[in-house]
Amino acid sequence: MLHGSKEGTSGADGGELTVPMAWLYAEYIADELLRTGDLMPPTSFEFRAGRDALALTIFLSDTEGELSGIRVVSQLETWLSLTAYDQPWQDWVREHMTRLAARAREENTPSPDLELAEAAWRWLEETELLAPDLDSVPDGGPLPDEDDGPRVWTPAWQLGLPLGHLAIHLF
Repeated sequence: MLHGSKEGTSGADGGELTVPMAWLYAEYIADELLRTGDLMPPTSFEFRAGRDALALTIFLSDTEGELSGIRVVSQLETWLSLTAYDQPWQDWVREHMTRLAARAREENTPSPDLELAEAAWRWLEETELLAPDLDSVPDGGPLPDEDDGPRVWTPAWQLGLPLGHLAIHLF
């Protein structure tokens, strides 16, 4: 699958339209994994956080530059290891985003895939969602009802990453 489709021209400058196929395909795979897991309503912010975190993982782990539907199942273990709790996922994303941005600057070519990935990353970093405060549960004490228990504002990526990881497991 090609990352970009260049068909026709647009605007007075004769620029080419490039379709961000790599990002759209990564987002589609992430969406399907999350929907199959049926963990959150697809209209929730938590679902979006999971989809964006998983799409970033899929997009950035595509080292060959070609996302292939045939390879999806063979990549599940890689995605599981990248999204595991003890992995520095946030640092890994930053490194890969920086590398892709540098390559786009060197080649002096716009990358709509990278632009969409950067927008997803910005949303994941800058958005905070209200989540149960798992650190406030007293040792040996009764667990409060999820709706009644203490809650804390959490960066979206910190909620989305384990959701994506669990969705891969359930697939």
